[in-house]
Amino acid sequence: MAILESRELRWQDEAACQRFAEALAQAPGLLLASIELHGSLGAGKTTLVRHLLRALGVEGRIKSPSYAVLESYDLTQGVASHFDFYRFDDPREWADAGFRDVFMAPGLKLSEWPEKAAGMLPPADLAIHLHTEDDDSRRVRLDAGTPLGLSLLKALEQQT
Repeated sequence: MAILESRELRWQDEAACQRFAEALAQAPGLLLASIELHGSLGAGKTTLVRHLLRALGVEGRIKSPSYAVLESYDLTQGVASHFDFYRFDDPREWADAGFRDVFMAPGLKLSEWPEKAAGMLPPADLAIHLHTEDDDSRRVRLDAGTPLGLSLLKALEQQT
């Protein structure tokens, strides 16, 4: 992925992750974005997605798509699709499962473990890299890969 611009953040606790998700939910164009979430097991990828979906108005249970690979949520403004490619053994599984159609349709795409579908996913508008520090805080890098990703970064700057 070509990186147009990056930002570094530090989340001291889960409340900081929640505030970030709430700010991101307000960003114009978010519901058209493809966002990749990178990080080791337990880094907070699913937690971030849950906070973001809550901020976008999802009620009820928000399941991790670890086994189903895809969970979709109807929003008042469109659809959010949450992918977890952790269990993929071959990137071609992405095409075989029909995910190309999902990525071509309008809506927010949130992809955990995108490297497991390497070469199959369209370029991410925004890649979020989460790193757990020794004190359990998170070091976060945001990489904008498209003009939409840049606009998301700018919107986040204005909100924080």
